[in-house]
Amino acid sequence: MTPEPAGTDDLEQAAATFTDVRPRLFGIAYRMLSSVTEAEDLVQDVWVRWQTCDRTQVVNPSAFLATTTTRLAINALQSARVRRETYVGPWLPEPVDTSADPYLGAERGEALEFAALMLMEKLTPNERAAYVLREAFDYPYAQVADILQSTQPAVRQLVSRARRHMTGERRTPATPDAQRELLTTFIAAARTGDMAALERLFSPDVTSVSDGNGRMGVARKTIVGRPAVAQFLGAFSTWFWDDVDTRWASANGQVSAVLVRDGVEFGVVAVSTTAEGIDQVLWMLNPEKLTAVSDAVPSSEVTVTGVPGRRRRLRMG
Repeated sequence: MTPEPAGTDDLEQAAATFTDVRPRLFGIAYRMLSSVTEAEDLVQDVWVRWQTCDRTQVVNPSAFLATTTTRLAINALQSARVRRETYVGPWLPEPVDTSADPYLGAERGEALEFAALMLMEKLTPNERAAYVLREAFDYPYAQVADILQSTQPAVRQLVSRARRHMTGERRTPATPDAQRELLTTFIAAARTGDMAALERLFSPDVTSVSDGNGRMGVARKTIVGRPAVAQFLGAFSTWFWDDVDTRWASANGQVSAVLVRDGVEFGVVAVSTTAEGIDQVLWMLNPEKLTAVSDAVPSSEVTVTGVPGRRRRLRMG
């Protein structure tokens, strides 16, 4: 049977309801998939389903939409992991602009920084969903159990395992001010190829990870260790930084450096920092993953509509 078309007033109310919860839906989807593009596509799918479902049977629209988003994200994550097996070189989370909303729709900022997203890649889809819902959005265990079609004891075990993994492998991060200072000093030292200065910034087991999906000139292996990373950076300092301007942006709740050459943004550099110094240098050089990061300096932009509340900044020129 074909459902009767909804009235204009009903669709307007549906759009208003969806718009109210959309930031949270996107926040869930992004933390699950680590991809702005995939998260936006998933939220678009949720919007379509919300338009076409029998909303008279929905008692709690917010819970319904969060449940739909989470379950779709679990399925999408399983498919995404299969696709990533053919990715050329290291895979990094797609940076997301957090200049306007540092918590990206969450009650708390958990599971948003690059280091956390990378650790969550090792969780099972259900562990990841339980951790995101509980830690970032403070959902009660009973509601998480309903969303995952599980029991409260089982969900508590999922969250507990995820917490142990996240806290066991992650060191205490440096303060935001220290992180920015280390990134600023790092960029200055990398430009000049000052290997001694670079080594002083790094923790002993620092890693350099470059995401280019096979682009020429982008490292396809992770570089490990203080001397190796410093030597790696020094090797291309004589040509890489020519005519490169650096602008600051807020990506994933942290200050990051946007690399610009001839007015075109071609990369984002972020660092993960601890009390020992920089322990990760992350190079995002895949152009398909750069559209969501905005400069700290205002730039021309247009708005793409389609999903209520959706905004994507596009580069002009």
